[in-house]
Amino acid sequence: MKKDRYRILISGGGTGGHIFPALSIANALKGRLNAEILFVGAEDRMEMERVPAAGYEIKGLPVAGFDRRHLLKNFGVLLKLRRSIALARKIVADFKPDIAIGVGGYCSGPTLKAAQRAGVPTLLQEQNSYAGVTNKLLAKKAGKICVAYPGLERFFPADKLVMTGNPVRKDLLAKTISPEQARERFGLNPKLPTVLVVGGSLGALTLNESMEAGIRRLFDEGIQVIWQTGKNFGDRGQAAVKNLNGIVVTKFISDMAAAYAAADLVVSRAGAGSISELELLGKPCILVPSPNVAEDHQTKNARALSDKGAALLVTDAEARHVLVDEIISVIRDKERLQAMSEEIKKLALPDSDEKIVDEVIKIIHNS
Repeated sequence: MKKDRYRILISGGGTGGHIFPALSIANALKGRLNAEILFVGAEDRMEMERVPAAGYEIKGLPVAGFDRRHLLKNFGVLLKLRRSIALARKIVADFKPDIAIGVGGYCSGPTLKAAQRAGVPTLLQEQNSYAGVTNKLLAKKAGKICVAYPGLERFFPADKLVMTGNPVRKDLLAKTISPEQARERFGLNPKLPTVLVVGGSLGALTLNESMEAGIRRLFDEGIQVIWQTGKNFGDRGQAAVKNLNGIVVTKFISDMAAAYAAADLVVSRAGAGSISELELLGKPCILVPSPNVAEDHQTKNARALSDKGAALLVTDAEARHVLVDEIISVIRDKERLQAMSEEIKKLALPDSDEKIVDEVIKIIHNS
């Protein structure tokens, strides 16, 4: 049934890997529907700042993740979950959405479950190659499940799966500068090989300590580095590169499009969002999966690429010993870089946000 104005609830967050796709979907929805969009996030996570900054209203839940290592600490988590379920039910009852979209993260479970109990159609976005627990629990009553990897019928009903890919930030794809221009923007020599090391807004300790120990070797090899440490590494990165030219250390990169453009090789964690960006940009990469994620899904994400020759996988446990060696080996091998670029491009799924919106529109028009 078509309406003049639709109410759309989007829930998820916790990391940029969930927030950026959610905002991409919201922006695509606004471009095609007359819609009022409300986000629901975790009240102490980054979405509470990023979503309003993008022009959308958000409500927070006190939900938190389970501590798998210290089970006794989960009593407080259970209390927060109980409160979050009650709040989610009230949000759904007050907002009366035409559809609820879940993109993953702590808060999507209570929110999407509340929507399903209220008879609201739901759509799930599963970003990883290994399905998360929340989405597996919600799948039975979901209208559609948008995925970015093949083979997820082992977790979800096959007739509900739609291969859409993961939405990425539009500004990353609107690249208008050459690698040489991008390097000059970072104050680097436009002709020297350049590696981008990026571990997210908080940083990745393994990547940072690997760079801290090996940055002088990269400098001695004539390899330039753009090293994003995140905010949790303090000033250790700056101290490690003192008096080394051609090394850029920063806690945050505001122009990721230029950083990607400058790089011959990218070293990254293996979050689904980062991988989708690398695929669409055709960037050769070394992936160091975080071991501190549910179901070790980053390793499964990385293996989906490395098995096809589209990336090099270095485990977190071995990174401090071999990562710098691998960077030097790969960045010197132009044929390998080209082959990796060609293979990773084959895995890209463009226009994911629009494909997801196609499914949203089908559901709300048929409900």
